[in-house]
Amino acid sequence: MKAILVAGGHGSRLFPFTRYTHKTLLPLYKRPVIDYALGTIRRAGITDITIIGNRFIGQIAQHVGTGLPGETIHYVIEEEPLGVHHALNLARPHVEGSRVLLYFSDNITTIELTEAVQQFRDADEAPGCGLVGREVDDPERFGVAVFDDNGVLIDIVEKPSEPPSSFAIGGIYLLDETFWDRLDSVVTEMGHGMSISDVNRTYVYDGKAAIIESENSLWIDCGTPDALFEASVLAEAGKLSPEPCNYRDGDAQL
Repeated sequence: MKAILVAGGHGSRLFPFTRYTHKTLLPLYKRPVIDYALGTIRRAGITDITIIGNRFIGQIAQHVGTGLPGETIHYVIEEEPLGVHHALNLARPHVEGSRVLLYFSDNITTIELTEAVQQFRDADEAPGCGLVGREVDDPERFGVAVFDDNGVLIDIVEKPSEPPSSFAIGGIYLLDETFWDRLDSVVTEMGHGMSISDVNRTYVYDGKAAIIESENSLWIDCGTPDALFEASVLAEAGKLSPEPCNYRDGDAQL
């Protein structure tokens, strides 16, 4: 089980700060944003991590270094943002053939993935995909789940103008070893303008997608100044953790 941490793009929603550094190195209370994403990955027990970064990848590498003892950290540079397919192909040599936690770095959450990752790792057959989701007030910004009358996930619609539900899926995914073939097929069919939701839909249609959610969990997209400030307040209150080990006594819970 390996992880891809996607930290590319321009970070345009955080201009002018991202003219000089990467958005994941901006401060979230006492630590940079990337530490909270890495904390979630590390608490899930994953020790092989590939980080995709833009021209500031050197700054990220200077901060993260070679990782914690026992970790393997790979760095790849996205010289120009050419879409999710291009970015993921940069990481492909390091992870293809493995089951993967795909984590887009803007997402900061209290959802713990340890159990889901362990089940994913232990599955004898390809387990499909796990989609981390939550109810949101602005689903039009995300991939949105479509449920049938029995509450079964039947589709995902990317950033719809009229959302079919308020349940957002986006930013953190567990993907089995069939992912790369699915990605290639979607690109062949749709071109490089495809989204990650288009790949996830293939799992849904095959009945191989499961939703991962946690009651009373926090989830913040730290891609805007307001959201970054909100996350900092929560981190100061002890509700978000950058630490690699599990908190005890509910420290990281609402």
